Amino acid sequence: MTIREMTIDDYEAACALWQECGGIGLSAQDDSCDGIRRFLARNPRTCFVAEQDGTIAGTILCGHDGRRAHIYHAAVGTPFRRQGIGRALAERACAALAGEGITKAALVAFADNADGNAFWESCGFSVRDDLTYRDRVLR
Repeated sequence: MTIREMTIDDYEAACALWQECGGIGLSAQDDSCDGIRRFLARNPRTCFVAEQDGTIAGTILCGHDGRRAHIYHAAVGTPFRRQGIGRALAERACAALAGEGITKAALVAFADNADGNAFWESCGFSVRDDLTYRDRVLR
């Protein structure tokens, strides 16, 4: 297995993986090819894919504003699970963020995604009960 920086050429395979995995909220605008292209252009060194025998086995997208980071679309295909790929992607992303001077990363996981929440807990991400997540569609 190889972990490398994600490029827009990985989009179709990554999108298929995100749809297969479930537990990932996909937006027609944000997660379109153009949306991911913009994200990768702003975050070229913090987004990764795990590749095994030419197949995208896992992904993780990370972006930051210069002080804090957010993690999105961490996914591992069903046949590749329980092999440490998710943890390797998370560690690689966190190391890349730290290398860019980022000291804190956050993520959003659906409350009913038991496997995802257990995974993030095992990676050292804790639940914040003192926050309310909000968003607003701008266009």
